[in-house]
Amino acid sequence: MRAHEAGALHGDIGTRPAWLRTPGDVNALVPQLWPRNVVRAADGVLAVAGRSVRDIAAEFGTPLYVLDEDDLRSRCRDFRAAFPDVDIYYAGKAFLCRAVVRMIAEEGLHLDVCTGGELATALSAGMPAERIGFHGNNKSVAELTRALDAGVGRIILDSFTEIDRLTALARERGVRPGVLIRVTVGVEAHTHEFIATAHEDQKFGFSLAGGAAAAAAFKVIDEGVLDLRGLHSHIGSQIFDASGFEVSARRVLALQAQIRDARGVELPELDLGGGFGIAYTTQDDPASPQELAKRLRKIVDSECAAERLAVPHLSIEPGRAIVGPAVFTLYEVGTVKDVDGIRTYVSVDGGMSDNIRTALYDASYSATVANRASAAEPLLARVVGKHCESGDIVVKDEFLPADVQPGDLVAVPGTGAYCRSMASNYNHVPRPPVVAVCDGRARLIVRRETEEDLLALDVG
Repeated sequence: MRAHEAGALHGDIGTRPAWLRTPGDVNALVPQLWPRNVVRAADGVLAVAGRSVRDIAAEFGTPLYVLDEDDLRSRCRDFRAAFPDVDIYYAGKAFLCRAVVRMIAEEGLHLDVCTGGELATALSAGMPAERIGFHGNNKSVAELTRALDAGVGRIILDSFTEIDRLTALARERGVRPGVLIRVTVGVEAHTHEFIATAHEDQKFGFSLAGGAAAAAAFKVIDEGVLDLRGLHSHIGSQIFDASGFEVSARRVLALQAQIRDARGVELPELDLGGGFGIAYTTQDDPASPQELAKRLRKIVDSECAAERLAVPHLSIEPGRAIVGPAVFTLYEVGTVKDVDGIRTYVSVDGGMSDNIRTALYDASYSATVANRASAAEPLLARVVGKHCESGDIVVKDEFLPADVQPGDLVAVPGTGAYCRSMASNYNHVPRPPVVAVCDGRARLIVRRETEEDLLALDVG
């Protein structure tokens, strides 16, 4: 389907998504969507940190995730510069491997984990245990035991069962671990239903409105086994509007004042969570770390003054905002199919097994042909995967050159967060590798799965 035919699919132009209204130059790159060291050469070939995607694809195959190491490190430094007196916990659930653990540790960040597997990865990579925070709504006895034995710096409590469980384990060992209470503050963040985490009807944390959060804090203080350092709130993911943080901080700090008044304890820490958004399309306008720091500090200072509280030591948990823009996925086109003038499908050699977010969250992505320039007219296409599923969509709608063809490389930016972490072996497709590029050198940091890996688990 040619660009001038787009109205046949999307109706009047005023009803189409704003980012589709102008096809633009199919060879152009929008800087905010790509890692900072990605450029398009004169011949149209994308390069990252001095390595061409043609060379990377030839060496490592496709599909693969390409990480701009200097970009990731520079985003860590941006957060540290913007929040100099704040503990920055990288949210490992966004993407975690030993190389990334080492990178964020070297850049002075802390690390959040939420399972035993993430904890094992962090410890095996040498992250100091005291700089690890342990999240999760259903931590097992084995996971909590390992956290205590390793000396994890803080454990975020998520249920009364967990309070009892951790208290018993701490008594047995004669230790007093630092803990935070996760508070469900009833804020509906402007995000997808499944990634909004602070409204009342969800599995995380202790309800503020129902009194469970206060009861949990009183229980921990009264028993005296665990070291209650503060409160924690996380309102969702891919958030652009700071108003949700303002409401959340107000409610959490009101609880902090309630605890002070009831028990004479003024908790020294406050974690505001993460969920800071990134740009997936040209319509996304995320705040910079400096803007976030200014807004969050103003909110906390104001609310502490209103409650006559000392300003607590703050922590935040960016994950997507650090790793998301630092990675793009590189695919090879297998087929191009025009369906009776209705839609053109560009099929690539990956799909929902390496990026489930489009199917799961109705997420939007961008894409470009990465191995050459083109003078062809723009073509409104749908980039789809190879899986036996009609919902196997990588990019719902994107203008690609009308001469896109089998063998072309297609790059999709903004895939660092949750794509590899949520990858699967659907249809028995091995998961792609992760390649880090820095100063013209590409190195494998997570190897590609093989069919032998899949069969090794099959013991029937």
